[in-house]
Amino acid sequence: MKGCGWELHLYPGYFANLNPEIRDIRYHAFAQMMNKAISEGLGAFLKLSSIKTAKLKKAIDNPLVKILAKINDPEERSKHLVKTIQKVRPHIIHSMEFQSNGYLTLHAKKAMEGKFPAWLATNWGSDIFLYGRFPEHREKIRELLSRCDYYSCETQRDVSLARGFGFKGSVLPVIPNSGGFDLARLASWRSSGRTSERRIIMIKGYQNWAGRALVAIRALQRCLDVLGGYEVVVYLASGEDVKIACNLLSIDGNVKVTVLPPGQTHETILRYHGQARISIGLSISDAVSTSFLEAIAMGSFPIQSNTAAADEWIEDGVTGMIVPPEDPEIIEKAIRKTLSDDEMVDRAAEANWRTVTERLDYDTVKATAIGMYKKIYEECCL
Repeated sequence: MKGCGWELHLYPGYFANLNPEIRDIRYHAFAQMMNKAISEGLGAFLKLSSIKTAKLKKAIDNPLVKILAKINDPEERSKHLVKTIQKVRPHIIHSMEFQSNGYLTLHAKKAMEGKFPAWLATNWGSDIFLYGRFPEHREKIRELLSRCDYYSCETQRDVSLARGFGFKGSVLPVIPNSGGFDLARLASWRSSGRTSERRIIMIKGYQNWAGRALVAIRALQRCLDVLGGYEVVVYLASGEDVKIACNLLSIDGNVKVTVLPPGQTHETILRYHGQARISIGLSISDAVSTSFLEAIAMGSFPIQSNTAAADEWIEDGVTGMIVPPEDPEIIEKAIRKTLSDDEMVDRAAEANWRTVTERLDYDTVKATAIGMYKKIYEECCL
């Protein structure tokens, strides 16, 4: 939206500092006076697990703790959002993600019934696909979708799910929530030569409520006989369990395994994808995995879990492999096929690049996003 003449305001649904790369925007942080206190050590002070019982009451009675509790109270945040809306008087409110920002916006709309701006609700990865299966979220999602005016997401799968939850408003174009790519820069970061000549296997290292990096590592352990000459690179490793598994993979298989330290730049990760023959991403829930899009943009052959709408971007067994996230045996077969079939991975890289140029070019995605806001303004605000 930069340079489009729109007045932009950003309201965080939870405490966060503004990324310094985001400019020309008004930031409405709730209780900004807490910034300095929190950054100077309140976070460390609040690790109650390290506070002995005798000190617990003192910790809870601390004024800073009470202020933080107020900040985290949904009702208090909703009241502050209402005041901000009344002050700014925006034409459009765009809530990004359901469980924090969407629910908060729903609270505010209920409090301002009849006086609320046009509301566009966008869901992120697991907002409906996973949380919609939980009784404690199901009704909230249903109410959110019944009260918002417009809906957007990044998969046709989620459009169907939203309709199933009763959304009857206008569905906006399906585009990646992460935006588009500067394709000229990406092309310059891809290694020269064919994908089949590359000798890196990338693994997304999330092992948490959704990520299943350990399953990917287990699948590689079953492929040790064909990993000679390859380097395994793990990025975004989430904990010691992943690092230990990587260490054992290296020891047991005499395979070079590199665990990238935290804080890698986006360019660094993209360049690794641009040197990789395979990029593996496994999770039990997602919308379109951004790392998957990065992999196909950089010419790496994707092995992606069947929970991330990859079928809307690739053809299984032709331009990528779509696998169950928790079955190392099937993932092993996908790895073996990808390592043995040079022609397949080279054809896939060419086909996926065509898809990327058609659907992921920055200017194309930008124009679509701006068009979405213009549509809402013209329909609701003129």
